[in-house]
Amino acid sequence: MTDPEFPLRALLAQVRACRACDDLPCGPRPIIQAQGSARVLIVGQAPGRRVHETGVPWNDPSGDRLRAWLGVDRATFYGPDFAIIPMGLCYPGSGPRGDQPPRRRCAPLWFARLRASLPEIRLTLLVGRYAQAYHLPPTDARRAVAAAVRQGPDYGALWPLPHPSGRNNQWLKRHPWFETEILPVLRHRVHTLLRAPLGPDDRAP
Repeated sequence: MTDPEFPLRALLAQVRACRACDDLPCGPRPIIQAQGSARVLIVGQAPGRRVHETGVPWNDPSGDRLRAWLGVDRATFYGPDFAIIPMGLCYPGSGPRGDQPPRRRCAPLWFARLRASLPEIRLTLLVGRYAQAYHLPPTDARRAVAAAVRQGPDYGALWPLPHPSGRNNQWLKRHPWFETEILPVLRHRVHTLLRAPLGPDDRAP
């Protein structure tokens, strides 16, 4: 009997063995989560040091805030309904203003192949400007993050979000509409996807 998950598992094994960026300060350690049944895809920028050390995506205070934004617990977040693919799969090291940006070579190597292996994805959360620059049309990607986030419900299968890092606390204070207007709609969308069965004509393009 053919195992439908085998191609994805084989691809994930290749990804986790990737050493394309062997000059990283802490060495390569691709961090990813994916099952073929996933309905929600979270695209962030790159793992932080704590995630690099534990090997668990979003296993840090930023992840705690992201889960609170989505209204899901850890068991749901790390369950089969969520896939997590950052733009850079490995911790890029730190710089004077926080972590370095994701390595540019990473997404061209892996992202399209991984995304094609997740046919049930209905909603893709674009967390931060690097994910938004990769996925949104050039004119939209050049806009301020606030403008893209405010338009989140209008993008359909794509949903821009600010990064949940504590470094964005001031951004959140300056944009109170994010918590009062955007998050309730996002939570409803996520919870609807997690409950509703998928039909043959009810999948994202």
